[in-house]
Amino acid sequence: MANDEEFNSSSVLDKEDSPEERPNYQDGNSRDPEMEGLTLYEKKALLVNRELDSHGMGKYQWYIFFLCGFGYLVDLLYAQAFGLVEPAMQQEFGFGKKESGNIFSSFSAGLTAGAFVWGVLVDIIGRQYAFNLTVLISSIFGLCLAAPSTYNGVLVLTAFVGFGVGGNIPIDTTICLEFLPQNRRFLLAMLSVFQPLGVVISSGIAYGFIPFMGWRYTLICLGAICLTIFFLRFVVFRFQESPKFLLYRGRDDKAVKVLQKIAKFNGRESSITLETFEALTNEHASMANRDTDMPILDAGLENLKSTWVEKIKIELRRCKILFSDFSMARLTILVWITYIFDYWGFSIAGSFLPTILLQKNSAIDISTAETYRNFVIIYICGIPGVLLGALMYTVPRVGRKWAMVGSSALMGISLFLFATVNTEASNIGLNAMVGKLLIPSHVVLEVES
Repeated sequence: MANDEEFNSSSVLDKEDSPEERPNYQDGNSRDPEMEGLTLYEKKALLVNRELDSHGMGKYQWYIFFLCGFGYLVDLLYAQAFGLVEPAMQQEFGFGKKESGNIFSSFSAGLTAGAFVWGVLVDIIGRQYAFNLTVLISSIFGLCLAAPSTYNGVLVLTAFVGFGVGGNIPIDTTICLEFLPQNRRFLLAMLSVFQPLGVVISSGIAYGFIPFMGWRYTLICLGAICLTIFFLRFVVFRFQESPKFLLYRGRDDKAVKVLQKIAKFNGRESSITLETFEALTNEHASMANRDTDMPILDAGLENLKSTWVEKIKIELRRCKILFSDFSMARLTILVWITYIFDYWGFSIAGSFLPTILLQKNSAIDISTAETYRNFVIIYICGIPGVLLGALMYTVPRVGRKWAMVGSSALMGISLFLFATVNTEASNIGLNAMVGKLLIPSHVVLEVES
């Protein structure tokens, strides 16, 4: 799947020495101690890491960070939107409460399919196409969501929106890992700040349109936001294909050109040329010295000659690595379970709490417009929640484990209290606590994965 595994499979690739502290081995000299035991592909990837590390957080890296952040924004923009528009849809289409959950199931099904399909495709078609296509699909079907005259039509389009949105997070995370300098990868946690921003924007638009003009205008605005993000990604900023992906596909010459373009964008010169890669040890000799039992699957020139069917088989075969032994299988299953409960929390907060809050507020004579205003207030608290999460897992006596356990436990307590009381102040305060405590757990999980 789309991750940094194949490009950083050896711990030496993640060494965080600054460029000033590291000897210059950019000529590909095999005497470099960090090169020992690596495949030819991994040696090239190590040189790419060093080249990008020497740039620091250049202009290109900041553009990548913010454009990937917009992908995170789209993720919760729609996850929140369906919880906000569902009551208005129910009133217009006349479906019962039993059918109200279908829209959330449809979106989740699309997310699941999108995460899997794009997770495979991103290592076949490349990051460049996937980076743009996921947002384009979300924007097209998001705009079309305002058109259906039947609830079934809404469900079908919702699934396609989920399919586009589902690829955003794994792709954007992969791109950030491959382009950010290694001593700035803590910024990966800060990408999550865009998620509560998406929720606040979605809630603000719903507050402006649903009580007065209806749910369709809300979805048009959200689709327009996605289309604007696509325009920024595809037209305003021309994203370069990942050099590591190009090396993985055996296109060394193209990888060199990309590195030169990035260096030029950052106002510097690239130290890597095609001769740098050619000076490295040949791939087969390097494989013989490798000290791990999990080599890179079909990397380099062999991959360049592969057909589409063969490439798909390669990517699916890589899934076996997740279950290569008992420890790896146990870790994989535990991470999956953790993510299941993490998204369960997001589904409660984004899909069901807005509907429940509308019902509870109507019982105490609070208008629909005031309720949508309260949504904005509630979800603004998620923004400091990201900072709290990034801080909590760095505190020695708290750490990653207790940051996740503590925030999850307090979120559960907030939900129990929300179910037992019904005043405007308590509804706002306890919902804000749910949003604020859910985000830290999610931030720690993203960083650790």
